[in-house]
Parts: sequence; structure tokens; C-alpha cells
Amino acid sequence: MNAITATTLPAIGSPMPGGFFAGAINLNGQRFAVILASKKQGELSGAWHEDEDDVPGAMSYNDGLTNTQAISEAGSDLAKQALGLTIDGLNDFYIPSQDELELCYRAFKPTTERNWCYARSGINLSAMPPTYPYTPTFPIQTTLELFKQGGEEAFEQQWYWTSTQHAALSDHAWCQYFGYGHQYYDRKYYELRVRAVRRQSI
Repeated sequence: MNAITATTLPAIGSPMPGGFFAGAINLNGQRFAVILASKKQGELSGAWHEDEDDVPGAMSYNDGLTNTQAISEAGSDLAKQALGLTIDGLNDFYIPSQDELELCYRAFKPTTERNWCYARSGINLSAMPPTYPYTPTFPIQTTLELFKQGGEEAFEQQWYWTSTQHAALSDHAWCQYFGYGHQYYDRKYYELRVRAVRRQSI
């Protein structure tokens, strides 16, 4: 496994404790590595919240752990599954926030499709460095064979839940499509995929 120091970061996709390095994120002034769980052990599916209850504690764009804990406490089976994962002896996995999942799309885009260039898609002020709207041709398909479409670790061309509830529509939460990157929101009772992550202070 790769060690991380305050001044160096591994390459995207490098093996890290619990998964693969997806990039760095700023959370309350502190830098964290976002580590994507392996697909075999860390990909789940289900409803964000079966009863669509309002979860005020799950409104963060960049703190997926706090979001997931709040969703779990509100009764979400999907959140409980994510928090219950143990991979490589680690049990600190969670559903990524909107900005954490965007980081994963940018790092591991599986397809060669043109990117969705509308609304907030691609804007990630939590990423280090911050990123801005997608262009049709950027980000490009990952160069990592494991993560390309059909690869062992590749995201499916499906919608993936984030742990971020919509700020104005309490019965909706944010999700991202991993064919062309569209960020949108959907009804919480819809069953979508989740790819768990963990984070490590750097």
C-alpha cells in the first residue's frame, strides 16, 4: 500500500488502504485523500431512503461520512450497509458526498462519451485544486485499464447515489451518471448504485 505525506500524493488509481486513490479534497480547511472501495466489495444498490424522510444532517456537499451517518440514523438500509462494510480490515467506509463522487468521475470516467455540460456538472470547489464545469471532451476516459468500461473496477454506465440531500427538495438527493457525468437529483426511494469510499487525512 502507498503511504501519503503532506507534500506528496500518489497517482490516481494507486492502491491505498481500502481501495484506490481518487484524489484530494478540502474539508473544513483540512486535506483528505478520497479512497474508492473495490467494486467487488464496495459497490451496493438500493434506495437512498425508503420513506423519503427529510434528513437535515445530510446536506453537506463534501462531508460524505457525516451525511451517511445522518441517513443511517434516519433509517436508511443503504447507508447502514455502507457504514457496515469492512475492507482490508478497515470499517470507515461511507456513501460519497456530491463533491467526493464528482472527484471519482473525473478520476475514473469509464467511457469515451462526450461529457454533460450543463448546470453544476463538473464544478467542485472542494476538490484540490478546485475544478470547473466539464467540457464535451474533458475529463477524458480514464487511462487505467481496470477502470475502463468493462474493466474489473469500472463504474457502470448507471446512476450512482451521493449522500447529499437536495437543499430545496427534501424528498430528493443528488446522484451522478457514470456514462457522461451528468449530476442531477432523484427521488430518494429510487434504487440506484452506490460505490463506497473512505478518506484519509493528508
